[in-house]
Amino acid sequence: MLIDPAELAGLAVRIREAAEAESDYVTDLVRRLVRIPSPSGGEEEAIKLIKAEMEACDPDEVFIDSIGNAVARVGSGSKVILYDSHLDTVGVGDESAWTRDPFGGVLEDGVIYGRGACDDKGGIGSMVAALRLMKQLAESSDLSPGDFTLYVVGIVQEENCEGLALSVLLDEKGIEPDCVVLGEPSGLTIRRGHRGRAEIEVITRGRSCHSSAPARGDNAIYKMTPVIEGIKWLEGKLGSHPFLGPGSIAVTSADSTGPSRNAIPDRCRIFIDRRVVPADTRESIAREIDEIARFTGGSVQITTYAGASYKGYIKEREKFFPAWVTDADSPAVKGAAGTYELLFDEDPTIGKWDFSTDGNYSMGVKSIPTVGFGPGEEQHTHSTEDQVAVEQLWKASAFYALFPFVYSMSAGGSTGEPRR
Repeated sequence: MLIDPAELAGLAVRIREAAEAESDYVTDLVRRLVRIPSPSGGEEEAIKLIKAEMEACDPDEVFIDSIGNAVARVGSGSKVILYDSHLDTVGVGDESAWTRDPFGGVLEDGVIYGRGACDDKGGIGSMVAALRLMKQLAESSDLSPGDFTLYVVGIVQEENCEGLALSVLLDEKGIEPDCVVLGEPSGLTIRRGHRGRAEIEVITRGRSCHSSAPARGDNAIYKMTPVIEGIKWLEGKLGSHPFLGPGSIAVTSADSTGPSRNAIPDRCRIFIDRRVVPADTRESIAREIDEIARFTGGSVQITTYAGASYKGYIKEREKFFPAWVTDADSPAVKGAAGTYELLFDEDPTIGKWDFSTDGNYSMGVKSIPTVGFGPGEEQHTHSTEDQVAVEQLWKASAFYALFPFVYSMSAGGSTGEPRR
């Protein structure tokens, strides 16, 4: 049964008031998550915590899938919605550069600090808090159930290979969402796309000899130099998109091998970060680098990820992640905008992310309408000032609690059996 449209405004008020009153819950949960180190492939303890908190919300189903994602399901309506936030984080780097303990979950002046607070433990914490709010509302009112099935997913291995763990869940469980909501940091603005990316490896090979007589050899580093210069030349000549902006390219890592430091290197390798727009393909981006590298005999390939999850699950994925854009008039974007307006009585900001997310798979590969909305500011991701404001946490939890009701109305009524 669909919720009556007249109920939505009152529901939004109740959800916002409850979310603010329960802000201590989401604050405590995110602080506990930050205190658990959870690098890609090492998320088990964080997943256990999230699964336990999901179970306490008494959803219809809770499980951990084969790769290690924690999943909760609420409802069995015809509109299938999937919430996606990841629990893995990047590393700390130079710990002396931090002004606070990166795993302290420090709370100061309404802000939680620590690795992952912004990206993306604030997001998953707010989503679980939304489950809790939905349970409280169901117990305390005669609210009609919405015509939706909601999956809330704590994702693993996103930092190393975005979209990989989501693909395992969808493919193996046969879940077919009508809409995906990403909880990546957006400063409580709505995002409807981002550029894709590719990781490209170039290798040049030479001939080693003693460095006291370099002419006897063939220096692989020197052979790489024109490749790097060619990549710099490409920077301002890449394709662009009216919404996503221009593509970009950068050399991000380099190494070489040889018998010793007083020998000419016989191999040099670089890695390239290539940000792509919808017109870019695997073939086109490889070709543009190959045209530069072939004059020095360099080999070019898009790299492949094959890391094991904490459960030992391995699924290879080529590290080409498509760009994606969800239409501004789609029910997903309109539902997100309507949810924001009902809760906060103002027009939302709708834009794009600079970084890449699981949307490269949900929308970029599977064409599932995808939107983003999350607590935390983009500039704090992967930084030594990683942080999230408590006010953004409870506001995000209110958004996640209301969105399924608004979306299931904006997307239309029942279409038959739910897609599971």
